[in-house]
Amino acid sequence: MDNAELLKELRIGRHQREDHGGAGARWPWIIGALVVVLLLVGAGGWFWLGQRALPVQVAQAVSLSADRDAGAVLQATGYVTARRQATVSAQITGTLTAVLIEEGDRVVEGQVLARLDDSAYKAGLETARAQAAAARALVTQYQAQLSQHEHDRQRLDALVVQGLVSKQAAEQARTLVDSTRAQLAAQRKQAAAAEAQAQQAQVMFDYTVVRAPFSGVVTTKDAQVGEIISPLSAGGGFTRTGVGTIVDMDSLEVDVDVNEAYIGRVKPEMPAEAVLDAYPDWKIPAHVIAIVPTADRGKATIKVRVALEKKDPRVVPEMGVRVSFLEQQAKHEAATAPSGVLVPAKAIVQRNGHAVVFVVDGGQARERQVNPAAQSYGDLRLLPSGVNPGDRVVVAPDAALHDGSKVQIQPGKS
Repeated sequence: MDNAELLKELRIGRHQREDHGGAGARWPWIIGALVVVLLLVGAGGWFWLGQRALPVQVAQAVSLSADRDAGAVLQATGYVTARRQATVSAQITGTLTAVLIEEGDRVVEGQVLARLDDSAYKAGLETARAQAAAARALVTQYQAQLSQHEHDRQRLDALVVQGLVSKQAAEQARTLVDSTRAQLAAQRKQAAAAEAQAQQAQVMFDYTVVRAPFSGVVTTKDAQVGEIISPLSAGGGFTRTGVGTIVDMDSLEVDVDVNEAYIGRVKPEMPAEAVLDAYPDWKIPAHVIAIVPTADRGKATIKVRVALEKKDPRVVPEMGVRVSFLEQQAKHEAATAPSGVLVPAKAIVQRNGHAVVFVVDGGQARERQVNPAAQSYGDLRLLPSGVNPGDRVVVAPDAALHDGSKVQIQPGKS
């Protein structure tokens, strides 16, 4: 029953006035009815006001670090690249019998990555070793013969002095010694050649094992067991030219293209900050390594190499990156500036003797106690804690606003 119907029920008819006989007897009833009506109206108004959403204006809290690009003299985009990267292949042609890597594996220098069929090379190595052993045996034989011939020559020389043998026999003995010595020298050369062939066979045999040329991370696996691998490209596409690709993560840097009209602003060793597209809130200290002395005619840009001063597993090759080139003073200020978020000064109000802000969350205002820093940035104030970047704070909150109040953001304000 609404207020109008209640007043209608309390109306006194003419016959009721006549029955009660006078105005004096009717006044207490009239006054009581009016009091009841006023109480009902007040309670309904209070209930309606308590449930009504208060219109508010909001502003987004901004990270202080996001405002530091003001010190950048130039910005450019590029990609993360590796200065040390290799597609590992075998130095001989052969069939893979084992592939011991997968994408993402970390390998160390000299680690075995794959093996080739080594049966033919093993047989060649054993043959070369046998030939080298035979050559060494002949050297030993000629050394023994030479020693015997020298002893015979000495005896014949003594007999010649005594006149027991002819001088011709002594000369023949000396000739035999010289001949054996020459044969020994030749055999030593042949033994050395056989040793060299054995070493060559050993090298070819070692080529059947593919090892990591340096420590790094495997980024691609390009071959499987049973495939033929060769250091040379073969027609038809049936021969692989690599087992996999290894990247030295410690050699990662950034290559950016700078418009040639602004390249004069960039100097070697200039400080910079790199921001990966995948992590927009993460600023990586960097500096310029070198300006590559050549221009891209089509894009009218010049490549600049930028070194990352902090290594992190999150940085991987081919990531998109934005580089801000800084002045020395700007870099120092960015390194020493305090952390926190910036909010409008009007968003900070006093409640019960404390500085607070109201953050809009799910259509309600949540009161958060804050301790503003002494620094001011125009009409913005720094809040070291209590508010996160991206939070929406109420600007100039009304005195009736309290923790848990329903709010409605005015259109066009965020």
